[in-house]
Amino acid sequence: MHDDFLKPYNPHEIEQELYAQWEASGFFNPDHLPVSKIKNLKSKIKNFSIVLPPPNVTGNLHMGHALNTAIQDVLIRYKRMKGYKTLWIPGTDHAGIATQNVVEKKLKKEGISRHDLGKEKFLEKVWEWKEQYGNIILDQLKRIGASCDWSRTRFTMDEEYAKAVKEAFTRYYEKGWIYQGDRIVNWCPRCGTSLSDLELEYREQEGILWHIAYPIKDSDAHIVVATTRPETMLGDTAVAVHPDDARYKKLVGRTVVVPIIGREIPVIADQGVEKDFGTGAVKVTPAHDFADSQMGERHNLPIVQVINERGKMTPEAGKAFVEMKVARAREAVVEKLKELGALEKAEPYTHSVAHCYRCDTVIEPLISKQWFVKMDELAKMALEAVERGEVKFHPQRWEKLYRDWLSNIRDWCISRQIWWGHQLPVWFCKKQIETFSEENKNLKFKIKNSSVESPIISEERPDKCPLCGECEMEQATDVLDTWFSSALWPFATLGWPEKTDDLKEFYPTTVLSTARDIINLWVSRMVFSGMELIGKKPFSDVIIHATILAKDGRRMSKSLGTGIDPMTLIEQHGADATRFGLLWQAMGGQDIKWADEHVLAGKKFANKLWNITRFVLTKTQGNGQQFVNDDPQLLGENREIVERFKEIKKQTEEKIESYEFGQALHDIYEFVWHEFADKFIEYSKDKDDEETNQALLYVLYGSIKLLHPFMPFVTEAIYQRLPEKDKEFLMVEEW
Repeated sequence: MHDDFLKPYNPHEIEQELYAQWEASGFFNPDHLPVSKIKNLKSKIKNFSIVLPPPNVTGNLHMGHALNTAIQDVLIRYKRMKGYKTLWIPGTDHAGIATQNVVEKKLKKEGISRHDLGKEKFLEKVWEWKEQYGNIILDQLKRIGASCDWSRTRFTMDEEYAKAVKEAFTRYYEKGWIYQGDRIVNWCPRCGTSLSDLELEYREQEGILWHIAYPIKDSDAHIVVATTRPETMLGDTAVAVHPDDARYKKLVGRTVVVPIIGREIPVIADQGVEKDFGTGAVKVTPAHDFADSQMGERHNLPIVQVINERGKMTPEAGKAFVEMKVARAREAVVEKLKELGALEKAEPYTHSVAHCYRCDTVIEPLISKQWFVKMDELAKMALEAVERGEVKFHPQRWEKLYRDWLSNIRDWCISRQIWWGHQLPVWFCKKQIETFSEENKNLKFKIKNSSVESPIISEERPDKCPLCGECEMEQATDVLDTWFSSALWPFATLGWPEKTDDLKEFYPTTVLSTARDIINLWVSRMVFSGMELIGKKPFSDVIIHATILAKDGRRMSKSLGTGIDPMTLIEQHGADATRFGLLWQAMGGQDIKWADEHVLAGKKFANKLWNITRFVLTKTQGNGQQFVNDDPQLLGENREIVERFKEIKKQTEEKIESYEFGQALHDIYEFVWHEFADKFIEYSKDKDDEETNQALLYVLYGSIKLLHPFMPFVTEAIYQRLPEKDKEFLMVEEW
């Protein structure tokens, strides 16, 4: 018996060294798996592939990452042992806004800004930061045991990946699905860029609902509107009421006057008005509210923009307010309304306010010239893939979120006004820019992508400008939304647009496991990207794993003091114990209220396995017994434990195949601890016969195989110390 079994199991002495041996073996790479392991009984190779949801390059492992990694690793290790040619592709996302913010904060500590450096020097700093810190989370994934093929690690800003991004943009543009236009967008004044609806964080805030009297023209009467944003009234171009609201029927079509600014605007009737909100009459500011913008389109209202991209009031707001920040302008407008006697009432009001998901700044909806993807056809593709059953959600209830979003989708704003990211493959004639700038010099015009027409779409700078025939063309300064590039992840990681062997062999991938909060941001976009660009779904099954909450049910957050660092758990108790604690609580897709005691239970279970092995080897070693994969022909209690093991093996397969990982672990745990250890091992202590020893060896050998996908380190450590074994590693053993 190996000397290590004479002392307690210590994961800290084993795990990192063992992982290094796995990695060095090359068996994480499907091309290096033993031939006998990648063929089924008919000698036909079966493939199984997963793409790791790419964590942000700025990230550190959190509990959600840890759970998702454990789930994927269970599947990969199980399928590898079942004889599949398994590929698990890792990588990181460049995370445009997040990474730029991190580097800007670092520069701020040094007393400089990105504008001091200029774009080229700033991007050099970002790449330096990425090289130094960008792989931290990948190293942490190794600590938890992720058996990814690290030789295929991808980054969404790799040169080859960038080709895929440009190809996708070009194809969409050529089909007429990408266009540039002035549309209302979510604008972050701090980051200086547009954001999608899905990149906002909404928080309940205590505010005030102001009731403002708008005089009715040619009358002594007035109509009262309610708003939480009085500063935007300076851009009002209508007052709206519900068509069925009897209180206002006679006012529809009349003209009212916007207080302070004096603009005459119509009273309109629109189904979008909520009769029960405030007074039932609402101000309409098409330039600064999404619902108002749609209302403005329906009624052909003018657009007056009173807040600019720096979060300050424009000249359209009037001389008294120009260049004021929004918060200050709100105070000034309220004071002026009081002075004019137009403020009827102010009452406390709790409402949901959108914030930038990265810098926490309050979002300003405003009109901006951006690039959009038309979503009608793409959304239809993504919906049909689920309706036909080509893509299935587990649990199925998450299909509703997916369907609802795609059924009510707006065109996708894909341009971002930052420096770090995939620059649009859009080119403009420099002479047109210069001419336009000269004509508009009195407006202090700043060159923007919106300055000229006739853009050229090209993956590389055109050798000669096709418009003037002379200039070196100017590339659009915008970069693409990070989610545009990550939507290509299942096939760009396999070499698309080139027709690579990997793409042929491993696409479509088999399973995607991810969190609910990116079903719309990422999952739906991968589905329509795969359907349109490859002609095939990107995966068959989507596992939406549970969200891990603090013990009291609050969300896990460092700022709230409710976060738990999985690396701390690994340092304290080992990776197997941490994985056990995560998977044990993953039951039925319900949210998990985290309990550390399950990690401690996992640690005890690893020790139990170690002690079981010591007992079995002590009892059987020297008696000539062999470990056997074949079913031993036994009788009595020996037969019963073998049959019971076979039942658990079948149950485990069924549970893993149906993505019930927590239940599978519960079943194995109950069998190993209570049926095998507490009952059969106790029974065997008074026996000294060959059949009992055969049963002990058979069930021990089988049990560490069943547990390997869940607790890979302790099971591999046991396997490596067995006197006889068939393979170099348990991870390539026969299931």
